[in-house]
Amino acid sequence: MNSHDAGLGNLSEPSSFIRKLPKAELHLHLEGTVDPATLAELSSRHPTPLPVLNNRYKDVSDSGRVLSVEDARALYDYKNFVGFLMAFKAVTERLRDPEDYELITYRMIEKLARESVVYAEVYVSVGVIFWRGQEFDPLFEGMERGRERGEHDFGVKLNWIFDAVRHFGPEEAEKVVAKAIDLRRRNVIGIGIGGDEARGPAKNFREIYAHAAKQGLHLTAHAGESTGPESIWSALRDLQAERIGHGLRAVDDPALVEHLARTGTPVEICLSSNVRTGCCRAINEHPVRRLFDAGVRITIATDDPEMFGTSLSREYELLQNNFGFSDDELSKLSDNSFEASFLPPEEKERYLRSRL
Repeated sequence: MNSHDAGLGNLSEPSSFIRKLPKAELHLHLEGTVDPATLAELSSRHPTPLPVLNNRYKDVSDSGRVLSVEDARALYDYKNFVGFLMAFKAVTERLRDPEDYELITYRMIEKLARESVVYAEVYVSVGVIFWRGQEFDPLFEGMERGRERGEHDFGVKLNWIFDAVRHFGPEEAEKVVAKAIDLRRRNVIGIGIGGDEARGPAKNFREIYAHAAKQGLHLTAHAGESTGPESIWSALRDLQAERIGHGLRAVDDPALVEHLARTGTPVEICLSSNVRTGCCRAINEHPVRRLFDAGVRITIATDDPEMFGTSLSREYELLQNNFGFSDDELSKLSDNSFEASFLPPEEKERYLRSRL
C-alpha cells in the first residue's frame, strides 16, 4: 500500500530543515521497526511455527513459513487492520533469540540516527513475549547489547517502555509491570498498555499503575485511538497517565481538549498509523492541526514505521504539506518531544540547549 492509496496524499522528500532537525521519538514499537529485509533474515533463521500458549491469533497466522523479502513486503502491503495484525504477528513469531533482539535494536537505532533522532523511548511488547511463553530476561540482554552498540556507533540515547496488552487482562499486565520494576535501573523508564481499548478498560489497571508509579516508573497509555474520548479521560483519571498515546478522539470532547491544553499533558500523535489502521479515514481528516492550535502539547511519532511505510521526517513532512505547519511550528514540535520525554529535567535542558 503506497502513501497515496492509504489516504496520505502524495509525499515529496522531506526538506533539509526537517531531515536535520534534532528530534526525540516517544511512541515507537521495537517490533514495528523491522524492515522487510530484516524480517526475511529472521524468517530464514526461524522457519518453523513458534509454539504458543493458545490460538488467539490463529485467524491471521502465516504458518511460520520462510519469508522472502518480497513476501515480507507483501505482508506490509495490507489493506485492513487484520492485515496489520498479520504483519505484526509475522515479526513477533520470528523474534526468538537474544541475537534477534540485538539485531533489530541495533538496526532501529541506525535508522533513527538517519532521521536526526537523538533520543527515543521505545515500547517493547513484553506482554506478547510472556503470552507466547518465552523467557524474557535473555531477550532483554540482547536488546541491551543492541542498545549499547547503537548508542556507541550512532550517538542515539534510548530508554525502554514495557508494554502490556489491555485485552490480556490485569493479571498479565501485572507480570509486565513486575518485570519493568525489576529492570528499572537498566534503562527501563516506564510502562504502557496497548491493545483493544474496548475489551480492556483503563480502570481495570488502576492498582497496577499506582504500584508502578510508587516504584519510580513513568506512566503512559494508548487511549482514544479506536474508542472515544472517555477512554482518554479514564487513562488520565484512573491510571494517572503522564502521556497519552494517539489521543485521536480527544477532539470529540472540547472539555477534554481544554483539560489537555491547561494541564500540558502530552499527546503522542501518529499520523500515518491512524490512517493506515483506519482509525482516521484520510490524512486531511486528522485533528492534529486543531489540537495544536488549541494549545495541546502534541509530539509527533511513527508508532510502527516499517509497517506504516513512514519515518519521523516523513511524519513532519505530512504536517507541513497537509496542514501548513511552518518550520517554526515544526521546531516547536521538536521541542515538545524533548520536554514531554521521561528524561530528568537536566537532561531535557541539555538536549534543548544543544539545539540552539
